[in-house]
Amino acid sequence: MEPLPPPSLVASLLSPPDLVVAPSTSLTLVAFALGGAALGTLSGLTPGLHANNFALLLAASASAIPGSATAVGAAMLAAGVVHTFLDVVPALALGVPDAAMAATALPGHRLVIQGRGREALRLSAVGSGLAVALAVPLAVPITRLMTAIYPTVRAHLPLLLVGVVVLLIATESSSRARVGGVVCLAVSSTLGAVALDVSPSAPLDAGGMLAPLFAGLFGAPVLVDAMDGAGVPPQADALLAMPERDLGLTALAGSGAGALVGYLPGVSSAIASVVALPAVPGRSGARGFLVATSGANTANTIFALFALLALGTPRTGVMVALETAAVPRSLPVLLSTAVFASALAFPVVVLLGDGYLRVVGRADYTKLSVAVLSLLTVVSYLFAGLVGIAAFLVSGLIGLLPPRFGTRRVHLMGVLLGPLALGV
Repeated sequence: MEPLPPPSLVASLLSPPDLVVAPSTSLTLVAFALGGAALGTLSGLTPGLHANNFALLLAASASAIPGSATAVGAAMLAAGVVHTFLDVVPALALGVPDAAMAATALPGHRLVIQGRGREALRLSAVGSGLAVALAVPLAVPITRLMTAIYPTVRAHLPLLLVGVVVLLIATESSSRARVGGVVCLAVSSTLGAVALDVSPSAPLDAGGMLAPLFAGLFGAPVLVDAMDGAGVPPQADALLAMPERDLGLTALAGSGAGALVGYLPGVSSAIASVVALPAVPGRSGARGFLVATSGANTANTIFALFALLALGTPRTGVMVALETAAVPRSLPVLLSTAVFASALAFPVVVLLGDGYLRVVGRADYTKLSVAVLSLLTVVSYLFAGLVGIAAFLVSGLIGLLPPRFGTRRVHLMGVLLGPLALGV
């Protein structure tokens, strides 16, 4: 178990910061943040890539990059934040099933099938933007609370994760779905226990097993199931059909759920969004789920940053990269970078998202799905070698299970939850 930082460190992190920075340093940080935002845009729009991949690559090559560790850290963080805004674009555009399968489709895909993809993009961007705006002021009191209770949380982490698993199963809609959830959790947990400790020989030094596992569990099955789908239909206007009050409440719920992700290992944004659903107005439907998920995904970065600074516990790949590259733990610089990256990402979703939907809508959907599956295979090889390809294939088969049981894909997060809860 990692040691807790001394109280004086926690106090210094949460006290009013000194924001005086030399102009030349500020320009350098902005330039690196813009570069990181570009990487985050690339990773967000590319299926199978994650900002964590770029961040770990940057960490591995940090000593060769002309710039301070703080500047490199700004690039890593900006990439991570922008990715959380942009990853909704391929998620909405790819893997859209036939309209007859809409009942079993992901909530965002149901909106695309209804011709509301442009609205879905904006709902996601608003959810992420509002979550950041809410997370920044909430992070200080929540971090104070977590600093106080963290020894207890750490001592009872397996029990807490079991409670999360029980909550996921209990909130399923039917007995069949709950049985399916148990099966998916058990199988994915076994997969995680076997695969996560493997140290593969891969072309990229900053590789690892998470890339092929997640590509197989959550990427490939969606594409395979939608292979015979009609793809992206023509999309209507971008008018938001969600009341402002519901939008605000849902973003708040997502931001609060993002705090859970930021401080607890193994708890993903998808799990956090399920936890947030009871606070989402029922009439919001797929729109509310999309806003809550996007909010939790982006707010997670803010809370994970505070968890790293105050508790010394990296909870995301980007935070691991910051720690690996020995980035100075300057709260004002890093937090300002995160907010700056959020402001950049919001319009990029709108500017690039609509065009992305149009391009995919005109493409041969079967050929496009095969091309993306091939890309995921290449990514798996780059990050984990031949072992990664094997893991990608096995996890892809496991990823086909949830829709067969009518259960949520979030149970496949057992790949992380299971080994953590069992102490494997």
